[in-house]
Amino acid sequence: MDRLTAARVFIEIAEQGSLTKAAEQLNMSTAMVSRYLSEIETWFGARLLHRTTRKVSLTDVGEATLPACKNMLSAVDDARNIALERNSKPSGIIRIASSGSFADAQLTAVLVEFQQMYPDVEIVLSVGHTAANLVEGRVDLAIRISNKLDSTLIARPLAVCRSILCASPEYIAKHGEPKSLNDLSQHYCITHDSGTHRHYRFIKDSGVVEVPVKGYFQSNETDAVCRAVLCGAGIGMLPTFYIGEHLNQGKLIPLLTHETPETLGINAIYLSREHQPLTLRLLVDFLVSKFGGDLAPWDVELAR
Repeated sequence: MDRLTAARVFIEIAEQGSLTKAAEQLNMSTAMVSRYLSEIETWFGARLLHRTTRKVSLTDVGEATLPACKNMLSAVDDARNIALERNSKPSGIIRIASSGSFADAQLTAVLVEFQQMYPDVEIVLSVGHTAANLVEGRVDLAIRISNKLDSTLIARPLAVCRSILCASPEYIAKHGEPKSLNDLSQHYCITHDSGTHRHYRFIKDSGVVEVPVKGYFQSNETDAVCRAVLCGAGIGMLPTFYIGEHLNQGKLIPLLTHETPETLGINAIYLSREHQPLTLRLLVDFLVSKFGGDLAPWDVELAR
């Protein structure tokens, strides 16, 4: 007899507490349920259930065996789903949330490339500086740049976000360059009001240190901070994923290059590892392949 079906029958009897009720749930005769139960007990070489005229109950062996049977059937179902997905095409809507700056500089082009590979996938990309609530916002995947993540969610690292202290040539010509971290207190500084606030963070032997600065201009989005720095409003701490072109063109000049700004993680965030839709799993793997490595692709370009 089919041992997988026998295991399903055993589980159903244990949950229903009755062969008759199990038979009803499984759309089988009571005699067939009894035969499957005998089959699995013969296979295991032990009695799994105590039977009386009024009810059935698990034996000690049955108690110990039941979780393993459930895990076995779950593994079989997962294998079947994988096989079915391999023969199917990714399709449907996938909702993604990201900061506007990362979406603009890096993410959108990669999503378009993914969609060209899987044209039946519809992408809905929401941008904003606030962390998306995946459940309330019906978000399948969020890209978050932070070292502080919700422990109840699954985070898969995509890349490291490195930053550079920089200013426009016009600002430097007018105000000069800082020679040390202490000199920053004498300069106009642009800050991110949901990130650096009125300080910049650097990595030292003792750990991460905060350097207070005078924040004459603040914004909650990287693109606005970058624009202010380009306009000569002051010095800014900006992520390399966003300013590579400005650095290469000389529109921004790196400052205090002997210092190391704090790095942040760029992570793909989703609700659960279990029963992931095929499209989501393929997309996360694709993002890892595009952004991962010892250096993110935008940092590789800067290093050349």
